[in-house]
Amino acid sequence: MTPAQKQLLRDTWQQVAPIADTAAELFYNRLFEIDPSTRPLFKGVDMQTQGGKLMKAITGVIQGLDHLEMLVPTIEDLGRRHVGYGVRERHYDSVGAALLWTLEQGLGPAWTPEVKATWAEAYGVISGIMREAARQVTPAERSSELVA
Repeated sequence: MTPAQKQLLRDTWQQVAPIADTAAELFYNRLFEIDPSTRPLFKGVDMQTQGGKLMKAITGVIQGLDHLEMLVPTIEDLGRRHVGYGVRERHYDSVGAALLWTLEQGLGPAWTPEVKATWAEAYGVISGIMREAARQVTPAERSSELVA
């Protein structure tokens, strides 16, 4: 990503961060609407806590944009852990769509084609790292994670 794209992500995230709780609620409601197969993944989960975790994770990535290589092991671990939660490859597309929609709602007129393209690219990078790590989880590891 270019320095200008990184700054665009920082600037737009600063606009969304003050409404983090609302954004998280919008995100999960939209995710469950466009992909009902994701709802069971959150059975028994406190969604307010989960929303806080989501916002914290996005904030961490935004803060680490200049040193993304240092975040890669954490992002890979997240991808591997998500296998144990029941996340499948197709869910990443739904999450991306819900994220972009949520950002559009939160940014209003600041949601431009350039902002959309930059966020889509950033999500593609992060989800690509997670997907690759998830693909490397062996069947035996998948079984043990689902039991644990």
